[in-house]
Amino acid sequence: MTERIVVVGAALFDGTHLLAARRSAPPALAGRWELPGGKVEPGETPEAALVRELQEELGVQAEPQTRVPGEWPLKPPYILQVWTARLLPDSPPPKPLQDHDDLRWLTLDELWDVDWLDQDVEAVQALTNLLFRGAGLY
Repeated sequence: MTERIVVVGAALFDGTHLLAARRSAPPALAGRWELPGGKVEPGETPEAALVRELQEELGVQAEPQTRVPGEWPLKPPYILQVWTARLLPDSPPPKPLQDHDDLRWLTLDELWDVDWLDQDVEAVQALTNLLFRGAGLY
């Protein structure tokens, strides 16, 4: 059995807005939107990977908060797990530094205004279910 590799995604909130990042690479994903994040490295916790990936991809300092229930298959052996996160008070604003060419802060009413990557659609749906249940994620 092949070991799974976890990819972490950040449901990064700024008040009542969720950050979406538009992919610029690889070409097969370019132009579609995702929750920013990346691979968990060997010996790294998912939460530490989330902090590192947000620093590398967006130049921000963030704090993971709650894991969104569920996980979503990507190309084998990868699996997506999502955490809610918030920017730390002294963090600079996010900028698209790696693998992205645009960022958008979306309200709950705007969540479906972007063309999410397929696996992120399921994760955003799970996140939306939590938000509508008043889970206090932001």
